[in-house]
Amino acid sequence: MKHKLSALVLTAVVAALVGCGQKSDSAKTAALGKPLTEEPIQPINPPNITNPALVELGMQLYFDPRLSKSGFISCNSCHNLSMGGTDNLKTSIGHNWNQGPISAPTVLNSSLNVAQFWDGRAADLKAQAGGPIANPGEMGFTHELAVKTLETIPGYVAEFKKVFGTDKITIDEVTKAIAAFEETLVTPNSRFDKWLKGDKNALTAQEVKGYELFKDSGCVACHNGPAVGGNSFQKMGVVQPYKGSADGRAAVTGKDADRFNYKVPTLRNIELTYPYFHDGEAKTLSQAVETMGRIQLGKNFTKEENADIVAFLKSLTGDQPSFKLPQLPPSGPDTPSPQPFDAKSAKK
Repeated sequence: MKHKLSALVLTAVVAALVGCGQKSDSAKTAALGKPLTEEPIQPINPPNITNPALVELGMQLYFDPRLSKSGFISCNSCHNLSMGGTDNLKTSIGHNWNQGPISAPTVLNSSLNVAQFWDGRAADLKAQAGGPIANPGEMGFTHELAVKTLETIPGYVAEFKKVFGTDKITIDEVTKAIAAFEETLVTPNSRFDKWLKGDKNALTAQEVKGYELFKDSGCVACHNGPAVGGNSFQKMGVVQPYKGSADGRAAVTGKDADRFNYKVPTLRNIELTYPYFHDGEAKTLSQAVETMGRIQLGKNFTKEENADIVAFLKSLTGDQPSFKLPQLPPSGPDTPSPQPFDAKSAKK
């Protein structure tokens, strides 16, 4: 464990030293109107939809609360597409007002993640989609009951047959459809992306200054790639310990060395996805920048430096998903009635 921790510290320190010792030519190249092709961050590409019918079905399922026992909670409840793909709560509210153990990560650009959930327990979006449905603290259902509910809705039976060519609905098909829709939830055309592509007027001088500081300080050692994160697991509290209760990656691997290791969150649309960190402890971007500088890099940013980095981070907000809300098929006569309250609550 000591060797792994030392390696992480060394990575952060070397990244910071290399950045501090060399002045980036990013601003100079952008000023010439040339695309920046050697930056640690790359632009987000628009979605490539090859099966519109599958995506449309997935959209319906994403917004349908009948996949929950209460008939009240949908995927969109915790990953609200009007709120940056999250719910802006420290921890999400589940079945029977259960308090979740961790902050809901954004669904936007989640297809670019190395794995899903903070601890990476789901390999991809398809695997992730089935988790909340069967979690008693989230949607409170089972996969079997969710499928049986869908089979009582004539409109869904027809849609599944149209998309999959079969009369039988399975949880595999349900999660495949939801994942297909979620894969379209990317956010291209941020001002930062336009700057990367050569639009010298896309960013302000302060935002460019913040980006240079972001790189020079070593933040890009973890926050890189198109999603500006999401592609690795790192320890929360490399230089200074971070007080937290969740086990992180250790809950999946069973290795003590992975305690407090979490999937690095994407910084895309970060101004919309507050509060920050896996526990939602940072209420504002300024607080998040201050904490991460201190515990991950051993740096105490000045008020001006903090403001510059925050300005850069806000330039990462891209085009939000825009579509007509789906019309959900009506329930059939045999569709189970929602159970929004448990028996104990109903007696009160």
